[in-house]
Amino acid sequence: MLLTIAPYFGYLASLFLIISLVVNNDLRFRWFNTAGCLAFMIYAILLDAFPVLLTNSILFCINIYYLRKIYTKNEFFDLFEFDSKNQLLLKFSGFYKQDINTYFPQFEPKAFDQNFNFAVIRDLVIANVFSVAITENGDAEVAINYTIPKFRDYKVGTFIFEKEKELLISKGVKRIVYKEVFNKNHAEFLSVMGFKRIQDKEGVLTVKELQ
Repeated sequence: MLLTIAPYFGYLASLFLIISLVVNNDLRFRWFNTAGCLAFMIYAILLDAFPVLLTNSILFCINIYYLRKIYTKNEFFDLFEFDSKNQLLLKFSGFYKQDINTYFPQFEPKAFDQNFNFAVIRDLVIANVFSVAITENGDAEVAINYTIPKFRDYKVGTFIFEKEKELLISKGVKRIVYKEVFNKNHAEFLSVMGFKRIQDKEGVLTVKELQ
């Protein structure tokens, strides 16, 4: 029976390794690669294939080392507010326009004119652009909350919604509101960050309470 199921672990391992080569950030690469190595290790044990087991055990340990390094690395985070005349942020929006459209297809840089805007820098690199329209009732309706692919490991989100939430509260924000979420990866990110889907008079909203 064990020999019968062994090939399935081989197929699963191959799938994980293929996915690891097409994902767009280091964290996901390491996790998928680790899963692939683990599946190959089980495959090798079932088939008594020591060379395969040895190779993937070494690669598994290397992945664990880098995952630990990613999660424990000390990084510099800060943010700065900007307006619609900031040329650097306009160029940023233009440079990432195609990717931005997959997450925020309705976004236009002119939204910066009336919104509260800030950019998050991570080790002095612009990692995120955040822009919301703040209503009288304290809703911050998100126009864009875009993080570049390299930094999609939840650290930017934690910085915005936990460490810097007092900034939003100081602007009168009671809750952050998405009227629509267009990308399933972004929906997953919002769920991890504590956003909830609720029924509102305007429809189904994705919301995080700050106060």
